[in-house]
Amino acid sequence: MGASESGDGEGPIDPEVVELATKLFGLARSGDAAALAAYADAGIPVNLTNDKGDSLVMLAAYHGHAPAVEALLSRGADPDRTNDRGQTPLAGAVFKGEDEVVRALLAAGANPRAGTPSAVDTARMFGKGELLELFGAE
Repeated sequence: MGASESGDGEGPIDPEVVELATKLFGLARSGDAAALAAYADAGIPVNLTNDKGDSLVMLAAYHGHAPAVEALLSRGADPDRTNDRGQTPLAGAVFKGEDEVVRALLAAGANPRAGTPSAVDTARMFGKGELLELFGAE
């Protein structure tokens, strides 16, 4: 299936939609909080996912951009949305050592026990006792 097909039986996806989605995922990876906020305020879905199920929050979290994560979460993005591998943004932030992102996700209600592996499991795996304490999972 090519990039111009949706895979849901509804036919081809408008190339301009694909271009916009690609731009949005790039903004999340680069951490452009202001642009993401503006697009969200203009009506883009804050829980938009790519072909791997990674949400905008997941990409911003994994790349260490707490302000972008906060901008999306404050506009209703799901802090616990898993990707196609069952991973959450919080577990990704723990894995990458992005403590500021971890705190932003927790402040938005992220569940440290969600996903596979969970953020708790990931913190245990990497011996991050301070995060286990933060998660209430010592």
